[in-house]
Amino acid sequence: MGVRKLEHVGIMVNQLEPSIQFYEQVVGMRLKDTLVHTNGVLRLAFLSFPNADETELELIEGYNDSLPAEGKVHHIAFTVDDVEAEFARIQSLEHVELIDQEIVTLPNGSRYFFFKGPDGEWLEFFQTTRI
Repeated sequence: MGVRKLEHVGIMVNQLEPSIQFYEQVVGMRLKDTLVHTNGVLRLAFLSFPNADETELELIEGYNDSLPAEGKVHHIAFTVDDVEAEFARIQSLEHVELIDQEIVTLPNGSRYFFFKGPDGEWLEFFQTTRI
């Protein structure tokens, strides 16, 4: 198994810019990257703490306009060395339900897929091109 670390936690937000500003000014994180997903709908922002790039926060705009008052954690992502090998491994496990039926490639070349945990939580295996 080639899982190396917790990659990021994805949080659904109503508007990306005020959320970026909040996490920078209130929490002390810094913006690393923004991009529009290949589906043309979702906008993504990745933040981390200065000098601590190990785990990131991903802000996701565009999934759902009616977020509950307490907010919404969308998924937990894990860094993998070989997303294709992990996709094949997860496909072979009868008790694990894939959400994505193929590996998704983002405009920056990072690749991922989602699958469900035992209680329906969304988990992501993510092979990053970001440093």
